[in-house]
Amino acid sequence: MSVNVADPASLNTQEEAPAAAPTNGRRSRPLVAVLAWAVATGVALTVHHLLPNQQELEKSWMDDLPAWKHPYPVLLEAGLALAVITAVVQQTWPTSRAWVGHYAPLFTGGAALLCVWDLLTLKLAVLPLPYFPGPDEVFGGMIDDRWLLLVSALHSLRLLFCGYFGGVVMGLVTGVCIGWFPRVRYWGMPILKFLGPVPATALVPLVMILPVRDFLFLSGAALIAFAVWFPVTMLTSSGISNVRLSYLDVARTLGAGRLYLIFRVAIPSALPNIFVGLFMGLGASFLTLIAAETLGVKAGVGWYIGMQKGAADYAKVYASLLIMAAFFSTLMSLLFKLRDRVLKWQKGVIKW
Repeated sequence: MSVNVADPASLNTQEEAPAAAPTNGRRSRPLVAVLAWAVATGVALTVHHLLPNQQELEKSWMDDLPAWKHPYPVLLEAGLALAVITAVVQQTWPTSRAWVGHYAPLFTGGAALLCVWDLLTLKLAVLPLPYFPGPDEVFGGMIDDRWLLLVSALHSLRLLFCGYFGGVVMGLVTGVCIGWFPRVRYWGMPILKFLGPVPATALVPLVMILPVRDFLFLSGAALIAFAVWFPVTMLTSSGISNVRLSYLDVARTLGAGRLYLIFRVAIPSALPNIFVGLFMGLGASFLTLIAAETLGVKAGVGWYIGMQKGAADYAKVYASLLIMAAFFSTLMSLLFKLRDRVLKWQKGVIKW
């Protein structure tokens, strides 16, 4: 029985041929993705310019501008130009293809979402005014009130930071004490279980009567601090009380004292739990911020939303919501960056 052995050169050719197709496919995917982004943006721009408006818009500062200079089409034109530039760059710079292949579909979806929004509101009037303005009116309202929105956003961030960091400090202190000291846990856990689940917004009537100067700002910060305090305390105490006994035994054997055990052993071991509490507290602070700004303050995004809602200017209400979402997402991303830096061994376990 004879066995025919193929030529080694032919074997190499046969082995390399299937691998060439996936490589070409991987190279073409970023180009296809960025072309889809350009097509979606071009379709949204065409729909906005060619279809007639069905909603009867109120007069605004944009009436004196030609249609192509309105904020929404300018945004689409910038997106289309960026898509074309990206298509050229990813062909000449191979290392950018992974980034383009990952993010281009997201831009495509964003352009498609804007097009659907424009169709349902301005072009077809399926969603009526004044409650559902189109993207052009929302972006125009954002530009019209840009300085007031900036001042309101800065005031909201100031209130958020004061309340959040105050709640974090109180939560870390009470969490460490409850988690480490049995006597504090005996008295502290019932109080924590009783007061913690109470919504911070339910305390508005109480904080309104605080007899202090600048009580409106301090009352809002106190509400946010209370909302942050409970999750930070609960997760910190859980992490401290569940530190491995072997870590503590080794440290005691080496002569470590109580402070060393708390600050150099227990707290570093509990950091994963602590960061979960920080994330939960940050989310709770976002929810409480709007309620905190209804206490009579004269600035802030929550105050701005209430003012524009009273004036039935919902375009500016949506504009402030977009700005708020951008700020909150940025703060959450920064906290995740801090977590990845502190807990390098857990980097990528929880992504944002």
